[in-house]
Amino acid sequence: MAYETEDHEIQHCFPSINSSCIKGKRSSHEYNVIYMFVSMLSAWTVFLNLLVIISISHFKKLHTPTNLIILSLAVADMLFGLVMPIEAMRLIEICWYFGDTFCGLYTIFIWMLLSSSLSNLVLIAVDRYVAVCNPLLYPQKITMTKTLISICLSWVCTSTYSTAFVISLRTYICYGECSVIMGFSWRVTDLLISFIFPCLLIISLYLRIFYVVHQQVKVINTLMKGAKCVNEVSVRRKSESKAALTLGIIVTVYLLCWIPYYICSISAVSSIAIHVLTWVMYINSGLNPMVYALFYPWFKKTVKLILSLKIFQPASSLVNIFTEH
Repeated sequence: MAYETEDHEIQHCFPSINSSCIKGKRSSHEYNVIYMFVSMLSAWTVFLNLLVIISISHFKKLHTPTNLIILSLAVADMLFGLVMPIEAMRLIEICWYFGDTFCGLYTIFIWMLLSSSLSNLVLIAVDRYVAVCNPLLYPQKITMTKTLISICLSWVCTSTYSTAFVISLRTYICYGECSVIMGFSWRVTDLLISFIFPCLLIISLYLRIFYVVHQQVKVINTLMKGAKCVNEVSVRRKSESKAALTLGIIVTVYLLCWIPYYICSISAVSSIAIHVLTWVMYINSGLNPMVYALFYPWFKKTVKLILSLKIFQPASSLVNIFTEH
C-alpha cells in the first residue's frame, strides 16, 4: 500500500536505491495511538507471562507435568510479547531497516513462536486426556522426564518447520521489505499442517475428555453412599475435571483469536482487515495468564508472594500454595 505526502510526493524507504519500497505515511496521531497500544500490550503480555514462569519455576508444589507444559506455553507467549514492538514497526512503517539477515532470522523466530503455542496446546490436550481417561496409568505414562522430552521435541519440530517454510517462501517485491509472500496453495497447505490438523486433534481429545467426565460423574453420584474412599475419588475426579475445563477454556480462547485470521488469510480481504485480525491473534499471548488468574487459586497466591517479594525468603519454594488460609 502506498501513501502519499500532503504535497503528493512519494517517499521511499531508501531514497538512494531505485528498487526501494514506498514508505508508509500516517498522521502523528495515528502513530501515537498505535504505538501506545502496542507498548501497553507488549508490557502486559511480558509481565503476566513472567509471573506464570516465576510461579511454576520457583514453587516446588507446581512442578508437575501439566504445569511444565504451561511453563513452555508461557515462555513462548512472553518471548512473543518482547518482539511485539518490532512486529508493530514492521507492519506500520512498512520499511525494514535492520538488514536481510536479521529479517530472515526474525521471521523464522515469529513463526516458531506462533507454531510452538499451538504445539503446546496439543501437549496439554494429550496430558489432560490421559489424566482423565486413564487416571491409573497417568503416573507411569506422563512423567516429568517424558514431558520435558515432548516439549523439547515440539520446539525442535516447530523450529524446523518454520525455518524450512520461511526459507522456501521468502521473496521480495521491493528493497526494504521483510515479509513472506504465500500463494493460495501454500496458504492452504500451511492452514492444514499448522492449524486445522492440530486443532482437530485438540478438539477431539477434549470432546472425549468431557464425555468421560460426564460418565464418571454419573457413576460417582450413584456410588455416593457416604463411603470415605468414594468421597476421595470424587474430590480427585473433580480436580482433574476442573483442570481439563480450565485448559479447555484456554484452547477455546486460542481458537477464537486465530480462526478469523486463517479464514481471511485464504480469502480476498483488505490488508487492513488482515492487519487487524493479525493483532487479534497476537493478543492471545496476553490472555492465557488471565485465564489462570480466574480459574487457578494457586496462581493468585503465587502472584501475591512474588509481588510482595516473599519468594526471596528462605525455603519459600517449599510453601504449600494449595492450603486454604
